[in-house]
Formats: sequence, C-alpha cells, structure tokens
Amino acid sequence: MFRFITHARVLLFLFFLAATTSCNAGRDPLSDGATDGSRFRTPQGGGDEISASRQNAITKAVEMVSPAVVGVNATVVQRRYVDPFYRMFFGDQYSLMPVLGSGFIISADGYILTNDHVAGNAEEISVTMTNREKIPAKLIGTDPVTDLALLKIEVDHDLPFIKLGNSDDVIVGEWSIAFGNPFGLMSTSAKATVTVGVVSATHVSLDENEGRVYRNMIQTDAAINSGNSGGPLVNSLGEVIGINTVIYSPNQGSVGLGFALPMNRVKQIVAILKADGKVNREFNPGFRVQLVNEAIAQAYNLVRPEGAIVTQITARKGVAARSGLEVADVILKANGEPVYSISVLEGLIRYGLRGEDIELEVLRNNEKKKIDLKLE
Repeated sequence: MFRFITHARVLLFLFFLAATTSCNAGRDPLSDGATDGSRFRTPQGGGDEISASRQNAITKAVEMVSPAVVGVNATVVQRRYVDPFYRMFFGDQYSLMPVLGSGFIISADGYILTNDHVAGNAEEISVTMTNREKIPAKLIGTDPVTDLALLKIEVDHDLPFIKLGNSDDVIVGEWSIAFGNPFGLMSTSAKATVTVGVVSATHVSLDENEGRVYRNMIQTDAAINSGNSGGPLVNSLGEVIGINTVIYSPNQGSVGLGFALPMNRVKQIVAILKADGKVNREFNPGFRVQLVNEAIAQAYNLVRPEGAIVTQITARKGVAARSGLEVADVILKANGEPVYSISVLEGLIRYGLRGEDIELEVLRNNEKKKIDLKLE
C-alpha cells in the first residue's frame, strides 16, 4: 500500500513538472516573462550617454592638437666611410639619406617646430599634413646646441596650430600626451600617433651628445619611438609643454624613458631664430678651472672634494674678468646645481643665451659669496 501511494505521488509530481515546462517553452529564462526583448533594449539615448562618458580631458586634448601635428620628411647629405687609400684618389664621398621625424604648427601662417637633428642639415624638407597633402618646407633657422629647428610652409589659408604652454608650470605626475610620426607611419596613414603617460620628472640634465646640450628636460613615460623626434609633448589642456627629443633605449624603441625640450626655452630660441636665423653664442668665458682634489679640499677646509677651482683668468675682457671671478676661487654651485664635474660649467655656458646670467656660488678666503657670470 505504501509503495502504491509513493508511486502515485511521483507520477503526480512529474505531471505538474511537464505541464510547467511546456508552458514556459520558447521563453528566455532571463526575460521575466517578456518575449519582445525589452529586457535587453538600451533606453532611448543611452548609447549617446555611454559614448559621452568616454570623453575625457585626454580625448579632448587629442582632438584639439592632432590637426596641427605634421610628419617631417628631410633629405640630408651624409659623408660615407671611405678607406684612406681610396680617399687619397677620390676624396670624401657623400650620399643623400632620408630622415623621418615629427613637427607641429605653432602659428596660422605656417611656422613649424621640429628638432635640429631631424631637419637642421637637410637639403630638402617637406611636411605631411593630416589631409595627406605634402608641402615643401623652408628652414628658417636652427640651433644645434638646443637641438631645435624652425620651418615655414607657404599656404593660401590659415592653418590649425597648437597653443604653447608654460613648462615652468609642469607638475610631476600630471598627464602627458606625446604626438608624432613613429617609424614614418604618418606618411601612409596621415594621422599622428598618440601615446599617453605622465610627467616623470622635470629639470633633468643629460650628457652632451654631438655638441647638443640637453638641460632642464621634461621626462615622460609616454611611449616615444624613432620618428617621434620633433613632435609635441602636450598636457591635458592641449598645450605644448615640450618637444620630444631624446629617448634612452637599447633598441631604438620606447622603454619608458623619453625626454622633451622645455617649452619656455623653446619660445626664447624661436624668437631669436625668427629674427636672426641662428643663435649667437660667441661670448668668451675667459677662465680655466680644474676639479677640486683631496689636497685642495684640505687646503680650503672642505669636508670632501667638491667644486672646481679657477686656475687662470685668460682674457681681461672676458666674461669671468668682467663678472669679478678671481684665480683660486672655488666654484661650488652654478645656478644652484652642484659642480660635480667641469662639464656642468661648460654645459651651462654653452646652453646660455647672450645677456643671461649664471649665478655662481664660490668659496673665497673661507667665505661663500655669489657672483653673477654675465654672458655677453
């Protein structure tokens, strides 16, 4: 009897289960009874709201800046290596070499900034615009020391240009956006490549390279590769804070160490190049120094060997003599930077512009004093 009742209950349960399943056949188990797909339908205008939410300061800066970024195509004359034996008969041999870089328009009438190592020694220069147009460019002036070149293109209409920012106002950790023409991609796509990072450091000084003095550079981890040279480094307001110039890399690719010329120095050089075509740095420092060693440090009661001692004033009308620098002065700092090598002084003097001062902290007769080394 018990088995019969149990079997009856099982059959009744299966009957109700089958009826329920057949009633729900064809329905989406997640639709809560809705068969018109309304559960998954985007509310009116929702797509626009989602799209708008993706817009931010970075995308707005990219939209603002991109039309003024150009690819720079230069042809430079390069001396080829020739065996000394053949050079006696045929002389030096030269060849034309294409160079690809980046640049950006800084005025509606067609002035363009790029690096000297991109276009400074070029025989021919053209720029690729974002509308695929290639326009011949003229070299207005160049400054190899700061690695800056000013170009000009002639067009019959106003051009989009980028606002120049204040590099003294840069904040370490703020967004930085690098634009450019890596590996010449802009020549085919007519679109500037964009990479984003942060300002990693400011006031970075690098070793001189082929006569170029890189001081007060802005460091960024935004990816900068071969071909990005001369492109703008921009903040989240769409203002140029520097010009992408140097990378540290074992393979010509980005490893997160890129450096840009600070825009405030660039503005000073641009004004000179527009007026004169070159930067005149033919001032005579008029002194010689050697690094302080252990013996000199003991004689001057220094805790450790530091600074450079003036060994000779070489010109009565040189910069040093006019500024009051004397033999036996120990130069401890220059513009607030410790003089740990003679290259610090040499770099500051070569980087300087006519009329500028280099503030020296010197030790004379066991007293520290300030001397303004006026570059003129």
